[in-house]
Formats: sequence, C-alpha cells, structure tokens
Amino acid sequence: MSAPAVAYEQAVPDRRRRLLILVICSMSLLIVGLDTTIVNVALPSIQHSLHSTLSGLQWTVDAYTLVLASLLLLSGSTADRVGRRRVFQIGLALFSLGSLLCALAPSLELLVAFRVVQAIGGAMLNPVALSIVRNVFVDPRERAQAIGVWGAVFGISVALGPVLGGFLVSAISWRAIFLVNLPVGLAAIVLTALFVPESRAPRPRRLDPVGQVLVIVSLATLTYAIIEAGRIGFGALEVLILLAVALGCFVALVLYELRRREPLLEVRFFTSAPFAGASAIAVCLFAATGGFLFMNTLYLQDVRGLSPLHAGLYLLPMAAMMIVFAPISGRWVARFGARPSMVAGGVAVMASGLLLTGLAPGTSIPLLLVAYAVFGFGSALVNPPITNTAVSGMPPAQAGVASAVASTSRQVGMTLGVALLGSVAGAGLAGALGRGFAQATHPGWWIVAALGLAVTVLGYVTTTGWARDTARRTAERLEEPDIRDLDPGERAVGAPVAM
Repeated sequence: MSAPAVAYEQAVPDRRRRLLILVICSMSLLIVGLDTTIVNVALPSIQHSLHSTLSGLQWTVDAYTLVLASLLLLSGSTADRVGRRRVFQIGLALFSLGSLLCALAPSLELLVAFRVVQAIGGAMLNPVALSIVRNVFVDPRERAQAIGVWGAVFGISVALGPVLGGFLVSAISWRAIFLVNLPVGLAAIVLTALFVPESRAPRPRRLDPVGQVLVIVSLATLTYAIIEAGRIGFGALEVLILLAVALGCFVALVLYELRRREPLLEVRFFTSAPFAGASAIAVCLFAATGGFLFMNTLYLQDVRGLSPLHAGLYLLPMAAMMIVFAPISGRWVARFGARPSMVAGGVAVMASGLLLTGLAPGTSIPLLLVAYAVFGFGSALVNPPITNTAVSGMPPAQAGVASAVASTSRQVGMTLGVALLGSVAGAGLAGALGRGFAQATHPGWWIVAALGLAVTVLGYVTTTGWARDTARRTAERLEEPDIRDLDPGERAVGAPVAM
C-alpha cells in the first residue's frame, strides 16, 4: 500500500464519522455482551431440552467466556499487526456463523462446541473495537467520553441479556436467543466495510504461540478444576492436580513473558497500580455478575417456578439501573475521576450480596427486586471506569494489547464467577435442582459480598496519588527502548539510549 493511502486510512475522521464508528463498534459489543448473559435465563429450558446436568449448564456459559478470555490478547495483537478493520470483520462473520450453529445444535455437546466457534469470533471483536475507538478519538476528553459510552454499552448488553432472553425463550424457544445475533452481526459487517478506516500499530508485536498456549491451559485447567470441585469436592486429588497445573502454567507464563522480546502479555503494564487495579476490579465485578445471574436465573425458574419471561422481568430492575446509570457513570468519570464511581459501586455490589444471604423459596418479592436493583446500580457505576482506567496513559501503539487485557479481565471474571459460585451451590445440593437450591446458594452470596468489598478497596487504593505516580513511571518506561529490543551487540556494550 502506498504511503498516501496509508496516511488517508489512518487519518482521523470528522466528528460525524467518528460517532458512526463508535455506534458500529458498540453494535459488536452489544451482541458479544448479550451472549455473555442471555444464555443464563435459557439454562432451565436447555437443561430440559438437551437433558443436561448442572455442570453441563456451567459449561454452556463457560465454554463461551473461557475461549473469549483465552484469545482476546492474541486478537488484540493480531489486529495491531494485520489490520483492525480486517480482524473486526472476520470476527463478526465467525460470531454470526457460530450463533447460527448454536441455534441448530441437536445436543449439549455440539452446543458447547458451537459456543466455542461463537467465542472465537467474539474474541476478535471486543479488544479490536476498543482499539479502533482508542485510535479514532484522539482528543483526551472526547476519547474518555467515547470509551465511557463503549463501556456502558457492554454493561447494558449484559443487563439486557436475561430480559431479552426470557422473552425469546417464552415466545419462541431457547434457540431464538442465538438467532437474534444474526441481523445485528450482518448489519455491522456491511457498515464496517463502508465507514470504519483501516489502521495498524506502527510497530506491531510478533505472535507468541508459547504464551498463547500457556494462557489457554492455565485458564482451562482452572475453570475445569472449579467446576469439577462442585461435583467431587475441592479436596479431591483430581481437583488439586488441575489447580497445580493451572498455577504452574500461570507462573511459567509470567516468567516467559518477562524474558520475551515481544510478549503476548506485557507484564510491565502491571507495574501501573491503576492498570493492575482496573484489571483486578474487572475480574471481581464480573465474577460477581456471572455468579449473580447464574444463581438467580436457576433460583427464579427451578425454585420459584417462574417462566423464562417472568424470570427475565424479575431481573428488569437490574437492567434498568445499568441502562440509566452506566452512561451517567461514564460522564462522572470524565468529570470527577474514577474513584467516586468505583467506591460507590463496590459498596452497592457488596450490599446486594448481603441482602441475598438469607435467600429462601419464599423470600419476599420486594426484597428480591431491591437486591437486583442495587446490584445493577453498583455494576453500572464500576464498569465504565474500568475501561477508561485500563487504557488511559498507554502508548497508542500498544492500544490493542492494553485494551485486550481489560476485556480479558472481564471474561476471566465471568468464567470464574459461573464456575465458582455454581460449584459452591452444587456442592450444597443433596440431589437435583429444586427448592433446596435456595439454601445451597447462601455461601455464594457471601462470596458476592466479598467481591463487592474487594472492588471498593481496590477502587480507593488505585486512585490515590501513589497510584498515579506508578502509572506515570510505567508510561515513561514503556516509552523507553526495552533491552529486549536491542540486538546482542548493543546489549553487550550497554548502548546508550538515543537522545
């Protein structure tokens, strides 16, 4: 491609086109976020239709979030190298194909397999879309507002999933929750080709197959261990071996990436307290969200006997609070910084968990609705500052990698939340799902409360002056030449950095 063509494609679009690009990227985020939670309300119908166990239901959710979490880093760096628009379009096509296959799945095993196809496409959307937004909006204030809107759309899509899913399952069948993605995906493909400019990083990173394998193995073994623990116990030898493998792979990943010239996971990012804190907050918040939705949708349908539609409507207060307060939180972050939203949101998540620690088959409806509304309020406040904090201050050339870490943290949290809280509840069951499930969820609600407390503490600590200093020092180090980038002769003589 000629230099003028590259300059044209990487030129900053005008304001109207920038807003249109934000809408297109948000469309992709909408369907990916929906599929993170829309399946939850359909789980009882899937269980009856495909004769699934509780662990099978966990894998229906986690096969999707696990693959998303595993491939987001690879997708971000690949898009920086081969072109963000190109990878984005491929992701939309794969996601749409996976959605169609899920709708046609004749068995649980094939449904889980097709969820993997869906997730491979979805992994190409989240980090790439955020990277496109990051590079199109160059003004810091405008970028903060755009990222706030982008993050709010994800929170809204997560909230709408159970409500929309309940309507589709009741009106048509559980298969309709996948078909709803097709028109949005196809429209996004066409609009991307027409309006989204191609862009690449000036110095993209090389592929890191060893690091990618270590990420997949560590997350897969950890998730499998937690899900199996609900069936055979957390002290079982098989579970302990799997946990040891997961820990070993994680340690090997960190050590390997520190020595690699162009790592898949840039460990130096985590010397920034705001970045590391945003990643940890994302894991905690979405672990709480994943477990919250998983346990509540099963409780509402299998314990209280509600239809999928009515179960979705019960969760409407949660969705409404996210829809109303997520955009407001984005504006608050742009004006007041991240701390007020993170701290207040963490307290709200903690309070919602505490409200449900005494959940029973006959728990009053007002108490349930208040708990759902409080959780939605807390989630809406926390989600936008996660995104903004994670990518702010990072060099533009590494936008794909940095945004991928933020998205990965969300999906890791969602995966672990469903696995952990589902297993804790399953371990407390004497038999099949039924009225005893309410009592079995009690430890899970204490875990949700603890996760909310963790968000509160981290939200405060990572927005102090000390934390901002670590972010500044990290940014300075990232702008300096890395010794891993010098050739062997330069390393030997300790070549000075060019002035």
